[in-house]
Amino acid sequence: MAKLGNPQETIQVLQKHDFHFRKKFGQNFLIDPHVLDKIVDAAEVTEDDFVLEIGPGIGTMTQYLCERAKKVLAVEIDDKLIPILQETLSAYDNVEVIHGDILKQDIQAIADQHNDGKPIKVVANLPYYITTPIIMQLLESRVPLANVTVMVQKEVAERMQAKPGTKEYGALSLAVQYYANPYLAANVPPNCFMPRPNVGSAVIRLDCLKKNPIEVKDEKLMFRLIRASFNQRRKTLQNGICNSGELNFSKEEVARALEALGLPAAIRGEKLGLEEFARLSDELMRG
Repeated sequence: MAKLGNPQETIQVLQKHDFHFRKKFGQNFLIDPHVLDKIVDAAEVTEDDFVLEIGPGIGTMTQYLCERAKKVLAVEIDDKLIPILQETLSAYDNVEVIHGDILKQDIQAIADQHNDGKPIKVVANLPYYITTPIIMQLLESRVPLANVTVMVQKEVAERMQAKPGTKEYGALSLAVQYYANPYLAANVPPNCFMPRPNVGSAVIRLDCLKKNPIEVKDEKLMFRLIRASFNQRRKTLQNGICNSGELNFSKEEVARALEALGLPAAIRGEKLGLEEFARLSDELMRG
């Protein structure tokens, strides 16, 4: 099988199998070898690594991963792509393809079975509509992960690494940075895909942290406070928390907590970093 990664080969494979892109899966296949190399380089894949690939498509990036990794497990949701993958990956003996939804896979069991429970690397060219749920499920699952290297919408990559006080900063920035250090590896223009998406893309690597950067008594409460403060960005932090259906703190309680932390009553959530949100959460718990 010829190496995929250029438009001619991709078109040939799609025509041979009479494959039609399915909108519901948000499919955009990579057709640029330079970008494929950049992704595999960014993921720092070596011959000692077990790689979980999410959404292999027709196997373009899978081929690149197979040439570098010890073993690749590719999870593909579209049943129409399974026979294509069996053909395009037939030359590699270190790959296994599973037909399924990554959100329903037991990643811990995959790590245990294929990598003796050691940290695995995840590589993915994700449909943009489901990027955040997949990334957050991976990070929150506490599965041993070395890094997660994903192609995402450029705007989402910028949000993941944004700092307090910037326009891009929000709940996603805090959630990702609680579990990982984000590193923007490459910007990818629309013409590197087939079909062309309407937005620019970026490759971002999340280096998973062995230990969370801050300590907080109640993680769930902290993230509820974070969501409440960004759900209504234009409101003060105090109003955002008091208007949240997820929380039941009075204005007085929130005012007292902010005062105890030396924060102004009119402060907005976008000014706070992880540490301040953790301290606010602990202070509100103390009542």
